[in-house]
Amino acid sequence: MNKQQTDLLRYLTIGNTDEEWGIVVTTVGYQFIPPGGNYPLSRHPEDYNFRPQTGRILNEYQLVYITKGSGYFSSQSCKLQRIQSGTMILLFPGEWHSYYPDRETGWDEYWVGFRGIHIDRRVEKRFFSKEEPLYGIGLSATIVSLYDDILKFASLEKSGYQQMISGIVLHILSSVFYKKRNKAFTNNYVIDKINEARILMKENIEYPQSPEKIAAHLGLGYSWFRRMFKEYTGVSPTQYQLQLKLMRAKELLTASSLNISEIAYRLKFENTGQFSTFFRKKEGVTPSQFRERAH
Repeated sequence: MNKQQTDLLRYLTIGNTDEEWGIVVTTVGYQFIPPGGNYPLSRHPEDYNFRPQTGRILNEYQLVYITKGSGYFSSQSCKLQRIQSGTMILLFPGEWHSYYPDRETGWDEYWVGFRGIHIDRRVEKRFFSKEEPLYGIGLSATIVSLYDDILKFASLEKSGYQQMISGIVLHILSSVFYKKRNKAFTNNYVIDKINEARILMKENIEYPQSPEKIAAHLGLGYSWFRRMFKEYTGVSPTQYQLQLKLMRAKELLTASSLNISEIAYRLKFENTGQFSTFFRKKEGVTPSQFRERAH
């Protein structure tokens, strides 16, 4: 990308096939605002027109990444806050917002606009919320490169480019979520204990200890252990052990000559029927059907 340019923006074509993909990219660009510079530099169509004094409401989501300088952000659901470089802003459709750089610092800003059922569902499930639109993810050359990739594919407009760049947007969203989740866990003691527990579980899939015994072995109260384990991994210790057992069952079905009854016994199921019910509920097929397909 030519850093001598101060701004670049593209509005993208969208076809019916693109809409059916579940997420489409509408716009992408960047602008570099020097100290004391006017903001915004980019001139937008009416639907995107933006004045920091009055703010605006969009009909789409946008990911705005500030990589240099500092400024301010406010929205309908978030009071005025000062933001620094390394901040990712997630804008929501139908939500009033305003943001602008500090005149003393200016800022460098990348953005990408998008919409679709895939992001709607993530918001509905509270992976992202209007009340928390700011993410201090730090400076990431990888994420800047992802914006560059979107611009590159958008400029070429080859067949299928919308599917490619919408995948990159999901990559950026996933990176933001990953960094947010791990930033929330700053207590190394908690992380170390959870990792110790997971190692114990993985090393003893065929001779499992109860979560209560694992907590006791680690010198932890079970209620605290269960709560922190689920908060960090997204599943309870019991569910985590069941997932390990399922993975081990799939390994044995594909890479061993053990029959179904022997596998059920080895994984400490009460009988073959219990194992088959468990496996079918998780995989949608019986152990025998899974083995036949694998072979």
